[in-house]
Amino acid sequence: MGNREDRRILPTSAQRQEGKARFAIAKGMATGTATAFYRSTSQIGRDLAVLAAAIYRQQHGRLRVIDAMTGCGVRPLRYHLEAGAEWVWANEGNPDLQAVLSANLHQGMAPDTYRITHQDANQLFFSCAQQQDYYDLIDIDSFGSPTPFVNTALWAIKFGGLLYLTSTDGRTTSGHALERSVQMYGACARSHPAVHEQGLRLLIGCAAKQAATRGFHIEPVFSIFNGSIHRVMVRVVTGSWQDKHYGFLAYCHSCGQFRTADWRQLGQLGCEVCGTAPVVSGPMWLGPLHDAAYIAQMAALAHQWRWPQRLQRLLAIMGEETAMPPYYYPLAEIGRRGQMDVPARDRLIRRICDRSYRATRTHLDSQAIKTNAPLAVCLEIARSLRAG
Repeated sequence: MGNREDRRILPTSAQRQEGKARFAIAKGMATGTATAFYRSTSQIGRDLAVLAAAIYRQQHGRLRVIDAMTGCGVRPLRYHLEAGAEWVWANEGNPDLQAVLSANLHQGMAPDTYRITHQDANQLFFSCAQQQDYYDLIDIDSFGSPTPFVNTALWAIKFGGLLYLTSTDGRTTSGHALERSVQMYGACARSHPAVHEQGLRLLIGCAAKQAATRGFHIEPVFSIFNGSIHRVMVRVVTGSWQDKHYGFLAYCHSCGQFRTADWRQLGQLGCEVCGTAPVVSGPMWLGPLHDAAYIAQMAALAHQWRWPQRLQRLLAIMGEETAMPPYYYPLAEIGRRGQMDVPARDRLIRRICDRSYRATRTHLDSQAIKTNAPLAVCLEIARSLRAG
């Protein structure tokens, strides 16, 4: 049940609004008052989570949520008010935030719909497992890497449930801290033009590997990079290890071509275009970043709720990139390699598709394309467009 120590409503002047949730990040304005971390630019990740959770609720007729690192409580409020969660466990490791968290949840939720605790997230997950108290959605909005919490969260989630992970450690996933990438993800992260996607794939790959040790399998629901933070939502299911979706990404710094490989090919990797030895990142997830059917349902719900067009456009792009290769080419990289001013993105995409290749936009970089066409073909087409 909700905490009873402090249920006073916060002053209207201190209130913020996100979706249907009204909340504050501090209790009063006194000097020294604990302030909960809140990043407004991360709302897109919360919007997508609410849509995914609402669809899960429609499909399963229930939604019980753990928000393991809740901060000010905006996520529990939105899961309850918008996605229809009947029960939310709001856990915040910092007990100094008890007053603001309690006040926020009290004004938006009935006392029998939530619980507030101040525990280590791993302890919380193990206590749930010991009591066989399993949840439909576990949200881990951590700083740095979420890897210390993935395995323990799997003890507390229902089969078919959703696990939502966060990484703010872009330096590691972008190839600037090789030893740390091995430490945190069990993978080498190398630098190349598609490192934003690499961050998502390392995160999904980590979840897949941890699930496999328990005899589980994961399926990505959606993946999002908002310019600084990687978030992935995966579904935890029973099933065998999918070797075809777990492997390595090779990049040739000489000619710029990407290729994928599995562990069986590691001793014989060479660039398929120029023969130069590529740099290799991985192992990581190489399968789809999103579940195309689920993304379509999220888009339909966003339209039904009359949510902003920018979110609906984002979901459309995510739908396009679902079946594309696990990398992208920034237009600036095409221009640098071709020593030219690149044509407009959409014009280049249309011309590549005219050549019977696949090409799309990507949410990872508005000035980039995802395509199965070799980079040499992209350069040739770009040059012809500039000449024409």
